[in-house]
Amino acid sequence: METAKQKALEVASRMHQKDLRAPDIVIGADTIVVLKGSILEKPVDKADAYSMLSRLNGKEHCVFTGVAIVRCSSQGGKLHMDVSEFYEETRVQFSQLSEELLWDYIHSGEPMDKAGGYGIQALGGMLVEAIHGDFFNVVGFPLNQFCKKLSELYGPPRPEDLQWVQGHSTPTMHTFNTLGNVPGGGCSQGGAWWGHNCPQAQGRKDAKDSEHKPTVENMSPAAIIKIIDGFKICKVLLTACKIKLFDLLRDKGPLSVADVARNLDISEEGSGHLLDILVAFQLLNKTERGYSNTHLASLYLASDVEHSLHSFVVLHEDVIWPFFSHLEFAIREGVVQSRRILGVEVKDIYQELLYRTQEQKLQFIRAMRDHVKVDAPMVATAFDLSRFTSACDLGGSIGILAYELARQHPGLRVTVFDRPEVIEEVVHFQPDGPQTGQVSFMSGDFFNDTLPEADLYILSKILHTWPDDQAHRLLSRISSSCKPGGGVLVVELLLNEDKRKAQYAVLYSLCMMVLFRAKERTLNEYRSLLRTHGFTNVRGVCFGNLVDAVLATKA
Repeated sequence: METAKQKALEVASRMHQKDLRAPDIVIGADTIVVLKGSILEKPVDKADAYSMLSRLNGKEHCVFTGVAIVRCSSQGGKLHMDVSEFYEETRVQFSQLSEELLWDYIHSGEPMDKAGGYGIQALGGMLVEAIHGDFFNVVGFPLNQFCKKLSELYGPPRPEDLQWVQGHSTPTMHTFNTLGNVPGGGCSQGGAWWGHNCPQAQGRKDAKDSEHKPTVENMSPAAIIKIIDGFKICKVLLTACKIKLFDLLRDKGPLSVADVARNLDISEEGSGHLLDILVAFQLLNKTERGYSNTHLASLYLASDVEHSLHSFVVLHEDVIWPFFSHLEFAIREGVVQSRRILGVEVKDIYQELLYRTQEQKLQFIRAMRDHVKVDAPMVATAFDLSRFTSACDLGGSIGILAYELARQHPGLRVTVFDRPEVIEEVVHFQPDGPQTGQVSFMSGDFFNDTLPEADLYILSKILHTWPDDQAHRLLSRISSSCKPGGGVLVVELLLNEDKRKAQYAVLYSLCMMVLFRAKERTLNEYRSLLRTHGFTNVRGVCFGNLVDAVLATKA
């Protein structure tokens, strides 16, 4: 329960600091899976997930969730907090499962962010034979016991404090907002929530709408305001990366406002605003000693760390931001806005924009390297590729995915095939390790030159830059080179079939339209594309991260 309490106390303190007023209530929760006295945390990789699920296989284990309810008040600007705690235990019996089923579940990607390596509310439910206790406790939050505890603290809710959604039997309490934008937050196996004006539903006691229709009295415009403000925090991050603020704080932090301003040659006033905004969005820490990077910033935003996204951020500042500034024209006209941005029409956006100068080319290569590196290990292990002995990564740049595939599959030799102007830069990015001997590079144009022979063709972040006619043209060329039993591995973001969810994928699809007059696609759209060119058994894996993966076999 200590972890749940610390989460809630930290959120309460941050909300008080950010809003200059105390939230009424903050709820923290932390869930652990216990087998014979051993705590099973989230798996670090697929091998770890297999180890966990094998230990749970056919056995009974316990799921414990500790919950902390922090009631807050403020007097004289000082935050006062009263903590109530409880825990819930549920016993879970796993079925006796085959190794094949366990690996199918692991390859779905679902176990990787779940304590114990499974989520009972989704695909992981097929692993469970029986439970004894609260189902929602296994999901990550013991709702029944929580409601009882709230009743003890506040008394039962009055009918006028509940807002019912027409057509549903469950009341929607607008008292609580999920802390979805905080690392470690959310409601699945650990997180924290906060609410204002608790326990009444947003203080809307005087709403008299008998049919409970949305009105300004019962519906806040907060979601719209967040969208409006989105570009501001984006620009803050772009600016911080551009001036290498995270590098400075990594090397010399914690630093005061004056120290940051002096080291970066910026104004103290501007520095103070920039630093405080980054603290509010959990990218910096602020203590009496000064400002320092959070773990998130240290992992991804310093320019030279292993999994840096710095170059990817700078690419958004230098290339994508100007194109999105002309989004209205792109939507109205349906054409890439290169004339308004560059003063000329661009036929080849790579050659005429992304590779226009040596520095721009290297920036783009570094950005794609940073982007691919994050998900390369998951992509390389998403499917059983043991039947393939050779692969060709078309448009594979400097070989980040190719090297990871070689590392994960020692019997696989990979050829990276890309433009001559990209291949000439490979020498500056080559890694160390035995897998380098499995990877070779060849220059060429995959639309016009003969493709290298391979059992498996890889298209990572390629098809989304081309409209359907060009995608068909490229897949036709691959189909002609690929022998029966060979395959094609597509690495792209997958849209939901109804395109209503997966906000990141939908937004990225718009980005492809703005830059290339292209798009992201659904799994069914990829099935249609691939089947047209003789590829069958089309399977997809969603990682819930920066990319997903699709594998198809040549009939």
